[in-house]
Amino acid sequence: MVYAQTCFGLDNGKDQVFVFICPGNIPFLFARHPWFVINKHGALSRWEVIFRKIERETSWGHLQKDLYPPFQGIEIIPFCLKYFWEGTLLGKIEGDAAARIAEFIEGSPDAYPHAEKYSLRGPNSNTYAQWVLNNFPEWKIELPWNSFGKNYIR
Repeated sequence: MVYAQTCFGLDNGKDQVFVFICPGNIPFLFARHPWFVINKHGALSRWEVIFRKIERETSWGHLQKDLYPPFQGIEIIPFCLKYFWEGTLLGKIEGDAAARIAEFIEGSPDAYPHAEKYSLRGPNSNTYAQWVLNNFPEWKIELPWNSFGKNYIR
């Protein structure tokens, strides 16, 4: 946790939302995988879409809450929980705007229209992240060019 406070500016006295990215699983390392970390005054949660459905209480189709630790990337080799990518901070927001974004993300299980679908071209993890970002253009975060699926249109 000290690492996150130092490197990412985690502040347990604030509402914050972070966007992280890491390379995709082998063989898709050229692509990027994004996720959100919500900090509500020290209570952390991680939100993302992954390629497989996992039956858990905090899983809605491909949409996952807290599948991995907040600041850790996804596994390098699918299904191998020994080697993980490091996450790279793409951006963060704090205060009232972060509280609104966090509320929106936490409502994803009911609102995200593609939770039951996943495709390499979209919808996928980048589609989900772009869907959140499109609802908050004032945040001005842009996913990288190799975030395949970010431009997915029904």
